[in-house]
Amino acid sequence: MWRRGVRLPDVLIRREVVADVDAIRAVHRDAFGAAGGEAGLVDALRAAKEWIGELSFVAEVAGEVVGHVVCSRAWVDRAEVLGLGPLGVRKRWQRTGTGSALMHAVLGAAEALGEPMVVLLGHTDYYPRFGFRPARELGIMPPVAEWRAHFQVRTLTRYQPGLRGDFVYAEPFRNL
Repeated sequence: MWRRGVRLPDVLIRREVVADVDAIRAVHRDAFGAAGGEAGLVDALRAAKEWIGELSFVAEVAGEVVGHVVCSRAWVDRAEVLGLGPLGVRKRWQRTGTGSALMHAVLGAAEALGEPMVVLLGHTDYYPRFGFRPARELGIMPPVAEWRAHFQVRTLTRYQPGLRGDFVYAEPFRNL
């Protein structure tokens, strides 16, 4: 990886393990600020029935966890899909490709698990590079109408065009 002409250490993307829990909290606090709530959201997701451990990844550099992403169970009109988030990278590792590496890993794993789609609420200049597009184009409605402009979907191989309707996040998202 490169940043401003300087070679950075190699980033390892791997599944989360129990020993990573505190480091993951620290990643999200650094990325979003202590009041952002993402660290608590990840803890709540981890304790929820919608948690999918195979879809929780960390980015590690020289033994330090510097990023994290997770997908959890969600639904579109009672069909099982994935909700992505949060995705966080420590501030000093942002804009190094670490977030992109995490996205490619989680999307590849979701594809390998046979999931039909991944849905997220996020920046419209960032996520389209990973194949995300406005959810409304596929007839998928966000739980909050005001989110429509930033509500996006990435279809996977098992996607069926008839999959449309209201999106429902995992319980911890609904409790925010």
